[in-house]
Amino acid sequence: MTHRVAVLDKENCQTKKCGLECIKYCPVNKMGSECIVLNEEIAKAQIDEDICNGCGICVKVCPFDAITIVNLAEELKSDKIHQYGQNAFRLYKIPSLKKGQVMGLLGRNGIGKSTVVGILSGNLRPNLGNFASPPEWSEILKHFQGTELKPHFEKIANNELKASIKPQQVYNLAKVFDGTAKELFEKYDERGKAKELIQQLGLQNSLENRLADLSGGELQRIAVAVAASRESDFYFFDEPSSYNDVFQRIGVARVIQDLAKIGKSVMVVEHDLTLLDYLSDFIEILYGEPAAYGIVASMLSTKVGINVFLDGYLPNENVRFRDIAFKFDAVNTIEEFVTIENIMTYPNLEKKFANNFSLSIEAGRVRKSEVLGIVGANALGKTTMMKMIAGVEKPDSGNIESKVKIAYKPQYLTNDYDVDVITLLEKAHGGTIDETPEEEIIVNPMKIKKLYNKSIKNLSGGELQKVAIGACLLQKVDIYALDEPSAFLDVEDRIAVAKLIQRYVRSYGKSAIIVDHDIQLMDLISDSIVIFHGTPGREGHATTPKPKVEGMNEFLKSLEMTYRRDETSMRPRVNKLESRLDREQKQSGKFYYRN
Repeated sequence: MTHRVAVLDKENCQTKKCGLECIKYCPVNKMGSECIVLNEEIAKAQIDEDICNGCGICVKVCPFDAITIVNLAEELKSDKIHQYGQNAFRLYKIPSLKKGQVMGLLGRNGIGKSTVVGILSGNLRPNLGNFASPPEWSEILKHFQGTELKPHFEKIANNELKASIKPQQVYNLAKVFDGTAKELFEKYDERGKAKELIQQLGLQNSLENRLADLSGGELQRIAVAVAASRESDFYFFDEPSSYNDVFQRIGVARVIQDLAKIGKSVMVVEHDLTLLDYLSDFIEILYGEPAAYGIVASMLSTKVGINVFLDGYLPNENVRFRDIAFKFDAVNTIEEFVTIENIMTYPNLEKKFANNFSLSIEAGRVRKSEVLGIVGANALGKTTMMKMIAGVEKPDSGNIESKVKIAYKPQYLTNDYDVDVITLLEKAHGGTIDETPEEEIIVNPMKIKKLYNKSIKNLSGGELQKVAIGACLLQKVDIYALDEPSAFLDVEDRIAVAKLIQRYVRSYGKSAIIVDHDIQLMDLISDSIVIFHGTPGREGHATTPKPKVEGMNEFLKSLEMTYRRDETSMRPRVNKLESRLDREQKQSGKFYYRN
């Protein structure tokens, strides 16, 4: 037995531009019933899930990809926790909480993580699917009778729960608080821990600055510190790694773990698998169809949970939620794909700035069919190096005489212009892309086609990132320079983008230069590594490109972090600090994989 889920993307549904194909071709409508009708008030289609037969014809004929029809197991009906309205997103089941433990949530963007935090923090009352006549708290508590979450919801019902939330969009902090970082800490430091947290997260030089003048990394760490400094029962951190370098991410992880150590319930949404592996005690997977429905799976250990997610199959529930499993190569380098032909070379480069920051770069090269990875702390000059190679910025010393064409995707993206996605992509491509090889190779793997008719200004962070990557790769150039392509992408998209870029440059004799702080992404995508050393904000030094094994080993040594391969999935895993493997690998000097 199954029940129907029919979801309408109201932004994509454009009844004034289409021929109402969904209504015309619906077989239930043709038999005289009203399965799909036009809601005159909002000028959108409306689908009756109770009489829909799940044929999927409306999905295929909709010219704007606005309809999703899914058949789910009938027994899930009783597990429905919340539904936003007719033909709208719905969540099944809810994650558990454990005092003194860090619970990691792992799932795609648009799968219900924001709904989960809204419900568990008390900001959203679960309607158990009854959006027309929402239940009272007595009925909600009855639903959770006999579960470990009942006391949690009783606290919410009685206004006794204190929740501290670190939001995803940290730039909004400056919009709601017009003051300095110091003033923000003074207002919210309920635990008296601000001084300690400021030290742990390296925020000493940010205190006197207004929030509007801070960088993304500073805002992120301030948001983490403020959330941790509040006196609460439940702490939730939504993507705490964004904008931070690897060193800063480790500091953030330790702040979050310290809350669990004092007996607090902590939940984290994070797409950097290295960080999630490092800080979580348990994992709960969310799966389903983005923007349509999400299902919370049963709790798993961190190791098993991440491996299950990568495999795309839940053995305990006998559910395959992804057609493919993500596999990792057991070899440390893939030199056979990279030619010895240099697509460009660059000499020693130097640049000094008015704020006394100085940058020096050792001479190097970019080879044909190669992905060159650039790693290091923030504020050392990685983006400046990329801009100089791309010709966007001129060095003071050293001259890059290259006739190669370079496309550059910047670190910070803006969406403050009103043009649809297809127009932007076709401008980058220099012509139509519909039904072209480039659409098949670049656009479709990133699932951008569904966004064609959306305005750039209405895209989410993850959608905007994918469109920017697509627009970069669609340009007819020799080298693609991408600055932090993982930002705002979920785990599946990060792996898909990494494999797409790697496959594209190898197949077509192109090259790519990637700057990113996701170690697993850099391990997956890079053939050679440039490492940045120095003092953030004062001076930076870039090495010449090194073979991946040598480069990763040197970089991990600077982090005092060791990596091993998971014996099941072959994915890179961080050894726990001071564990037996960690000590053995450090003693042998093999920080990057133990062969």
